[in-house]
Amino acid sequence: MAAHVLPRGVRVTEFSERSGSVAVDEITALLLTIARALVDDTDAVRVEAMQAQDSHVLRLHVAPADIGKLIGKQGRTARSLRTILSAASMKLQSRFALDIVEAGRVVGGAAAASDED
Repeated sequence: MAAHVLPRGVRVTEFSERSGSVAVDEITALLLTIARALVDDTDAVRVEAMQAQDSHVLRLHVAPADIGKLIGKQGRTARSLRTILSAASMKLQSRFALDIVEAGRVVGGAAAASDED
């Protein structure tokens, strides 16, 4: 697995420790609950919260066998997850983006677009 270099000012928080931000904790708990309901290997589901200036990026990790269940046909499930995340983040007045990570590589989301540059 290749090491990822994070942009300056980005902080990574594993959800196993409370981040100290109520908004991040609530959104992460919501994302974990939904993801665990969709996959077979619930123990492999984890979320990393990365904070940069005025927004948060949540990186969702699942077992390789479950990545298709999380993305769905033509990305519909992933798009739905992002819609739910967006609606919940408006209520909490915070900005969130979702990246789905497969084998250490972001397969969709904000970081995937910046990795291609």
